[in-house]
Amino acid sequence: MVFSSITFLLYFLPPFLLTYRLGGAKFQNTILLFASVVFYGWGAMSFLPILLASSVVNFYLVRKLHLMGGVGRGRAVGVAVILNVGILLYFKYANFFVENFAPQGFAWEDVALPIGISFFSFQSLSYALDVHRKTVRPLDKLSEYLVYILSFPQMIAGPIVRFTEVEKELRNRTVENSDWLFGFYRFTLGLSKKVLIANSLATIFPIDVAVISGGFEGWSAPHALIAILAYTFQIYFDFSGYSDMAIGLGKMLGFNFPENFKQPYRATSITDFWRRWHITLSSWMRDYLYIPLGGNRVKTNARLYTNLVVVFAISGLWHGASWNFLIWGLYHGMFLILDRIFLRKLFNKFPIWISRFVTFSFVVVGWVFFAIEDFSMALDFLGRMTHVTLFSLSVWSLELGLLSVKSIFILSASLLFTSTALYDRFKFPDSHPLTMAVVGVLLWLVSVSYLAGSDFNPFIYFRF
Repeated sequence: MVFSSITFLLYFLPPFLLTYRLGGAKFQNTILLFASVVFYGWGAMSFLPILLASSVVNFYLVRKLHLMGGVGRGRAVGVAVILNVGILLYFKYANFFVENFAPQGFAWEDVALPIGISFFSFQSLSYALDVHRKTVRPLDKLSEYLVYILSFPQMIAGPIVRFTEVEKELRNRTVENSDWLFGFYRFTLGLSKKVLIANSLATIFPIDVAVISGGFEGWSAPHALIAILAYTFQIYFDFSGYSDMAIGLGKMLGFNFPENFKQPYRATSITDFWRRWHITLSSWMRDYLYIPLGGNRVKTNARLYTNLVVVFAISGLWHGASWNFLIWGLYHGMFLILDRIFLRKLFNKFPIWISRFVTFSFVVVGWVFFAIEDFSMALDFLGRMTHVTLFSLSVWSLELGLLSVKSIFILSASLLFTSTALYDRFKFPDSHPLTMAVVGVLLWLVSVSYLAGSDFNPFIYFRF
């Protein structure tokens, strides 16, 4: 079950919200936990026992860790890290290691990937590490911990919510009428981004369909450029739309989930891009990996650059067990190093629109490796995309002629919303409740109507 489905929007969410509202503060966690188990079990029942078992072990292990000191405390947190990283490595990367490094003829049955494992593994890790660092107290009730890990608004595709961000709300929270209104409005904004924009972009020269069909034979430079631009906008509206929906649902339930995007395609450098794109992942990597490795405090630039490479190699592989994700991560890590050496100083000498355009171009090229898992196909696509000749320029009108008016409109709207601050104007403050209510209802009705007559298109980040 996903947020952008008729099943969720009409048959799951309304009765859940009504029950949650009528149940009162005393039963909020019970109702949310039951709904979250149903939500996860709906699409991944076989993995639910694994998720529940690992969560129970984590809860009691961290409680024991909290009471320890000295060597015992270090060993306990080591066990917690090994447990959570081990589960992630086995389910997400075992097939990759066997495929690439096992001897020929090695007998192996593929391991299925649990939905959302990257997100709830990182949340479990942050909980254990924060308690170990004595920045928070562990929860007293197993039910509260299960709500933190299993809460359906954010467990499948984020944002990555740290325990420190919702600690008080897990124990006790209140929901005002204004929270319901703002949450509903934010949810419908995200729903419309996913359903009306991302799903439409997915049909414009779809790269995944070409990969399945065998490659990009006959694709011109304009064809490839339009395709990768459509994907660039699609992945943003798809993922940020999900984050908006998660934040909105959280608000309706009394939680304040962290923002995950801040106009990333207006970044003026790759460093700036990672302050704006998937913010909860980059901040998690910074606080739990980059800083423990030494961060910026190391004595030599070589060590600093090594830290950046390690962090972004892991960030790339976090997205998927494939060489293309590793390449994508290293690609971004390389530009972060170049930013520190000279790029940011160089960009500061140019008008801001040049810095944004060049950074956006770097990001678009990176998405090629993200979208295409086969390395040779990715290189072929890059070659076609960059092979601009007078002839290829002359066929722009032909390629655009293959697009529908709707597709051209969606591409233009995507460019407008991602290159300007226009989207922020849609985030009405609480002083406009009537406008928020009317616009929210309209977006809900239009999105549901669109879903009823269109093919289903799952969230890109569900596979991570």
